[in-house]
Amino acid sequence: MKILITGICGFVGSRIAKALQERSGEFDIKGIDNLLRPGSEMNRTELAQRAIKVIHGDLRLRSDIETLPDSDYVIDAAANPSVLAGVDGKSSPRQLWEHNLCGTLNLLEYCRERNSGLILLSTNRVYSVKDLAGLPVVERNRAFELDCSAALPGGVSTRGIAEGFSVRAPISLYGATKLASEAMALEYGAAFQFPVWVNRCGVLAGAGQFGTAEQGIFSYWLHAHAAKRPLRYIGFGGRGYQVRDAFHPDDLAELVLIQTRRDPPQNAIFHAGGGRENAMSLAQLTDWANEKFGPHEPAPDLRPRPFDAPWIVIDSSRAASELGWTPKRNLNFILNEIANHVVAHPDWLSRCGVV
Repeated sequence: MKILITGICGFVGSRIAKALQERSGEFDIKGIDNLLRPGSEMNRTELAQRAIKVIHGDLRLRSDIETLPDSDYVIDAAANPSVLAGVDGKSSPRQLWEHNLCGTLNLLEYCRERNSGLILLSTNRVYSVKDLAGLPVVERNRAFELDCSAALPGGVSTRGIAEGFSVRAPISLYGATKLASEAMALEYGAAFQFPVWVNRCGVLAGAGQFGTAEQGIFSYWLHAHAAKRPLRYIGFGGRGYQVRDAFHPDDLAELVLIQTRRDPPQNAIFHAGGGRENAMSLAQLTDWANEKFGPHEPAPDLRPRPFDAPWIVIDSSRAASELGWTPKRNLNFILNEIANHVVAHPDWLSRCGVV
């Protein structure tokens, strides 16, 4: 099977490429990347050593896509991944939708013309900011926890947030580009009869993740903690109680592998995340890092941050029941993998362009 991975030199794209190569001899893997992010060249070198071909190109340019080789499946891992993109002063709204939406549309034309299937990696940040911020929570063990004694909105249960949660605006410019990409991908698949899967991913984390908070908060936090760089608990009283769940890119690769081997169901949107067992607050992550690297306390910052929410934990039970997929690597495994990388690469943040 011929596989084309977009954003192949990013953290997720490169890890999926390596995992698929290691798990199955059936794949001929190639990829495209614009190499804009600091750190991409490091992954490009490693992929070349594995004889995985990387094409330097930009999904925003139709001419770059026209020269791509044929494929049976495209795994779309290319995106600006920051929920603050377009409003943080680091990128413009136009840059955001050119990368995240126009790039997807060009890729869908490729799939239509080559009759390729598509696995679109999306995000849990397609959900309503107001509804996420309004989830009832209680404080326990230096973390927010879902208050299951309160009335819960649709799409939320003791397992976490499911695919049926509200997507009403506002969801952020970033979330809007990904939600629009999902809709267009599903429409293209239905109109032109090629398979489309949509995976709304939780927080991916592991060794080698590029060192910015927007690209991977767990990795960034541990690298910055060990380097004694300034850290802040932003919003929510400045205590770091906000909670996210983490899962490993090799587990995502396992889900992708399953999807390439079967036809998508009528509703092909699935959650992929670590779940409540792999959830942790920033304060708890700091406690873990203090034990590993010595004490380093973040400063409180009471200013609220746009689009933030106290508790986002992904319920992947549908993927478990219908596809037989559950994450195998627990949070302790993930954190220790990152910690080992921190020790081996003390200059990682600088190499990834973090000032």
